[in-house]
Amino acid sequence: MIKLSRRSRSMLSLGLNSLALCFSVSAFCTSYWCEGTHKVVKPPCLSAVKKGNCVSINSNETTYGNVTMDPHVVQYIWETGEDKYAFRYFHTGFWLSCEEHHGEEKCRSFIELPPESEKGVLWLSVASEFLYIILLTIGFLLMCLDAVYYANFIDGLKINAFAAVITVLSGLLGMVAHMMYMTVFQVAVNLGPKDWRPQTWYYGWSFGMAWLSFTLCMAASVLTLNTYTKTILEFKYRRRIFEKHTASMASARGPGSPALAPDLERFLWDKYIFSVSDSLDFSPGLPGPMAPGGGRKTYAGGYAGLAGGYSGDAGDEDDGEPC
Repeated sequence: MIKLSRRSRSMLSLGLNSLALCFSVSAFCTSYWCEGTHKVVKPPCLSAVKKGNCVSINSNETTYGNVTMDPHVVQYIWETGEDKYAFRYFHTGFWLSCEEHHGEEKCRSFIELPPESEKGVLWLSVASEFLYIILLTIGFLLMCLDAVYYANFIDGLKINAFAAVITVLSGLLGMVAHMMYMTVFQVAVNLGPKDWRPQTWYYGWSFGMAWLSFTLCMAASVLTLNTYTKTILEFKYRRRIFEKHTASMASARGPGSPALAPDLERFLWDKYIFSVSDSLDFSPGLPGPMAPGGGRKTYAGGYAGLAGGYSGDAGDEDDGEPC
């Protein structure tokens, strides 16, 4: 990670942010945050084993003329224990809670299931999830702009910092939204409608995808912030070296010597800036100050050659590599 260039780190954080955005949208739209089973009473005569011994109450066998009744009928009607219950699979999310009924799924709104005292928290978690996705999208767009923005290095650095802050805020909102939803779900398990309360439940793949999205979001924000701070440190380091070179050149020329040409000084400073950003390709011939005849002088080579013309070993202190 240390040896990655600024451009590579920007592209890596952009990829992490895009994955986090895809996972968060998928988790928010699906209904597999929690899965489990509901315990419901079996309808009469549902058991395949005892179906042959079950008769309808209004059948001819139970009329007044039928004095002998099958004892198994009474035994089945008054049977107790786990055998009279059925366990139905269910899954739930932010929007729907679905349950299997004889091979078919019947869904109802999850928002209607929690107690009235918890519906405000549920709506707050829904709003936080929306904001989480919106801020992730803004961070993704800013990272895209940072990856393709070449016009101004300082502006690109500001975009990078803003993208890092937005991504951190989105991650914090996502964490709060996930925790609030799980709190509401656990309250609904204990205080929700009796025909819905789960017998057993566990976290589903949507829940795992949501927390994976949060992890990728925070990784992208840390990487983006690292890119910003590393660039700032290199920027300050190279400015300090540049000032040392300028001072050494001035002392080598003596107090009565003329100062550096403004175009040359600007070129030396730009080289330090753009060597950090990797956004400028220095060609062998670069424009220099105006010549007496009206044309421009050109400086062949990079900074070392230019500095060497004024002080012999000025390039030895900075080898041009990132700090």
